[in-house]
Amino acid sequence: MDEYIKGRGSQIKTHNRFLKASYVTEHIEGLDESQQSAPTTQIFYEQAKKVVNKVTSPDLGMMYSLNPYQGCEHGCIYCYARNTHEYYGFSAGLDFESKIMVKKNAPQLLEKFILHPNWQPVPISVSGNTDCYQPLERKLEITRGLLKVFAQYRHPLGMITKNSLILRDLDLLTDLARNNLVHVYISLTTLNEDLRRMMEPRTASATKRLKTIEALAHAGVPVGVMTAPTIPGLNHHEIPALLKAAADYGAMAAGMTIVRLNGAIGQLFEDWLQKNFPDRYDKVWNQIKSMHGGNVNDSQFGRRMNGEGNFADATHQLFRASKKKYLSGRGLPTFDLAKFRSVRGYNLFPT
Repeated sequence: MDEYIKGRGSQIKTHNRFLKASYVTEHIEGLDESQQSAPTTQIFYEQAKKVVNKVTSPDLGMMYSLNPYQGCEHGCIYCYARNTHEYYGFSAGLDFESKIMVKKNAPQLLEKFILHPNWQPVPISVSGNTDCYQPLERKLEITRGLLKVFAQYRHPLGMITKNSLILRDLDLLTDLARNNLVHVYISLTTLNEDLRRMMEPRTASATKRLKTIEALAHAGVPVGVMTAPTIPGLNHHEIPALLKAAADYGAMAAGMTIVRLNGAIGQLFEDWLQKNFPDRYDKVWNQIKSMHGGNVNDSQFGRRMNGEGNFADATHQLFRASKKKYLSGRGLPTFDLAKFRSVRGYNLFPT
């Protein structure tokens, strides 16, 4: 087996379906750069024209999302956002977690968007694609700039992250929470640190994520836990323990999705699974297939995130029972849309 690249989720560069050329290793001596070399992170600054996008997926309802980064150093092997990197001419594999597009003007674009005369405030989801608190955020502070805009105009938002860096912005989050303007979800997939290091190599540990939930809850910021994705044979059995731990640390809500491996993610995950869990590869791979009609991927709205079949049904039953046991009577507060103030005199970025 080729040398394993530590600190990276994917171990290969998959073919980009939009490009004619592809990486091959038949004649490795002729390559200037080995396909298996450990890549360093590269930053590409994008002068975006818009940053808020309308989401039309029936699975998610009518909502809006905002992503200050494209690509993610966290390197989670299962990440559905990997496929979007191909639109930039990159690989969904190693390129996704080492070539990061940065939208430095995201706060200015957000302000322009919500100040449009026809805008009626609805919660905007920050980072429905890649994590807004990935490692680069510590230096660039684009997400903090976005929070300043939301706070300035008292605009509602939701956030999801698996990085404890969110606590840096506790001042802004508590300010928003006082007016019921923010919901935060912390992604928690496993309490097994060995699995976490392989599956989500550059993320905060489970302990740090639980302490992040605790700190947010203690500060009055409404926080829930997202146990996604649930993967048979790897973490599905942890659902009760995950929800109990999250509840013990102050979580008010919980959500989950079933793993699906669309596009290049199927090849990436299969390679990762064979290298890390050869003893259970067949079991995990076939159980994933059993939840998607014999395939590891599914694009059908209403079914793709929930799966189907006996194993998927049993997993959802386990989640519902665990949620009822540990989170009964809890819930996130309703957003207060009436607090929004679209007064141009408040502009953070005057034109």
